[in-house]
Amino acid sequence: MQTQFFAASERGIKDQGWLRSNFHFSFSDYSNPSKSAFGTLITFNDDYLQPGKGFGIHPHVNMEIISVLLKGKMNHKDTLGYSTIIEEGGVQIMSAGSGLRHEEYNVGEEEVNFLQIWIQPKLQNIAPRYQFRSFPLEKRKNKLTTIVSGEEGLAHCWINQNARLSLAHFEGNTVDYTFNPLNKCLFIHTIEGCIRIGNNTLQKGDALGVWDTASIYVECLEEAQFLIIETVINQK
Repeated sequence: MQTQFFAASERGIKDQGWLRSNFHFSFSDYSNPSKSAFGTLITFNDDYLQPGKGFGIHPHVNMEIISVLLKGKMNHKDTLGYSTIIEEGGVQIMSAGSGLRHEEYNVGEEEVNFLQIWIQPKLQNIAPRYQFRSFPLEKRKNKLTTIVSGEEGLAHCWINQNARLSLAHFEGNTVDYTFNPLNKCLFIHTIEGCIRIGNNTLQKGDALGVWDTASIYVECLEEAQFLIIETVINQK
């Protein structure tokens, strides 16, 4: 098993007052050639958005853009005609494909915290699409829950890539995660608590990239929440 550690303390930081962002990879005006991507995962931002603030209408093309809402309430409006409100536990994905425009704002009374994740698509210029699903924390206790998958289904969001995203919330348990390692890698981000994978201990905000293995064993050293991203290493 090969690993790369992404320390929370080494993330890029951008504080605009209304938006505070922590970047695991190069993004915006933060550039780190040694941490520009991990496989087809090219963006992983831990964002904090103030009430009433947000992102005005803007375009995306040929990118899989996933938002995982950890706290607060945020809206989504796009040129496909969707208008939704996303609350804690909500997950949305835009397959931007040939192009769409969208906006999102903090429409609640408290700070929003969400993970913004960009993954390169499998197919280019597909018809753009949007999906939203809700995964309340109380229904995920001591479970590994698939929130996004390359296999279509009613229980999760669909992604235009051979990828899978799973949210975990465990109270001191251990978790085995097995996958087909052919051209695949894992990126594990700790949302809360403390976990251990091999010789690596991950605190809140830390992440670990893993490859050259078919499974990982996650030990939760205390109550912990984390996200596992399984995606392809090289786009073919």
